[in-house]
Amino acid sequence: MSQNEAEAVDAEDPAGAEDTGHREDAEAPGAPGTGRPDPGSGIPEHVRSLDPRSLRGLAHPLRIRLLGALREYGPATASQLGARLGESSGATSYHLRQLAEHGFVVDVPELGTARERWWRAGQRGIQSRTKDFAGHPDPAVRGAFDLLLHEVATIHAQELSTWLGTLHEWSDEWRDAGEVSDYSMRLTPELAKEMNQEVQQVIDGYRERAVEAGVEGSAPVRVHVHAFPRAEEKPDGPGGRPGSGEGGSGPEPGKNP
Repeated sequence: MSQNEAEAVDAEDPAGAEDTGHREDAEAPGAPGTGRPDPGSGIPEHVRSLDPRSLRGLAHPLRIRLLGALREYGPATASQLGARLGESSGATSYHLRQLAEHGFVVDVPELGTARERWWRAGQRGIQSRTKDFAGHPDPAVRGAFDLLLHEVATIHAQELSTWLGTLHEWSDEWRDAGEVSDYSMRLTPELAKEMNQEVQQVIDGYRERAVEAGVEGSAPVRVHVHAFPRAEEKPDGPGGRPGSGEGGSGPEPGKNP
């Protein structure tokens, strides 16, 4: 596990639970999202770009988790999903139908019976473009986007907590392979975007090398990527954001530019 001077936590990552398959992308529609379906899962390989209507159809905590569970664990019934997520089958059934109306999930008739309906994810992942939603004139769209991002962040935190809480159950090889680090640097928006794109290319390269389920010693691996600007710090408290007309543009106290 690498350490980033004093900024890295003395523990390791990739947490494992559900895969929301969501990538917040500021520019590039069609870029790969997270989540790789297992062979034979029936999940199409394409990644879906959200529009305002589909965003509002997805932006509910349980719907986001239902979709993540179907991507992570494969087809399931409403009852099975309810048991996995600690929800009633009535609630999961209702929200699955709402997801189906927007094409996020589809039924699997070859698995279904007269009494049970099976569902699977409709795509391997989703992506959203920040500039399409963060400043949208409709407050309902802005609210839905905010809910989606915060729910994804909450899921990431829960996954990481699960990994740390079960660290003792994993082999030394997996404990050594995990990672929890953070880094600070001063960049322009252009450099930050370039960095994110290069990180995505690295992840895509390993996705292409992913092994089949059942390979000895293998396990599902989660990779979280968060990159965001922070406001300048003043001696007496937070300052302004670059370009906002508030605060200075010098380096943060105690930080190297």
